[in-house]
Amino acid sequence: MIVHIVMFKFKEENKERNLIEMKNRIEALIDLIASLKSMEVGIDFSKSERAYDLSLYSTFDDKAGLHAYAIHEEHLKVVEFAKEVTVEAKVVDYVK
Repeated sequence: MIVHIVMFKFKEENKERNLIEMKNRIEALIDLIASLKSMEVGIDFSKSERAYDLSLYSTFDDKAGLHAYAIHEEHLKVVEFAKEVTVEAKVVDYVK
């Protein structure tokens, strides 16, 4: 199994609205992309200086599944939105 984790830091402008919109858009992908096996999306509540604002934890059967997700048209739409509303993103992918 492949685990894909992404953490986002959002721009301050319209931050709360954009966090909810991003969460909804990411969660919609589970019904649109067959290779996406599971996911959790969380919005940070701690508001600490070290914290990122939103995290995604998702799983795939294999690297090919992750690749199919990465290039999927619906995922790319979410990526474009993320580029508009975030200032930073970090990712880690690993085999579980």
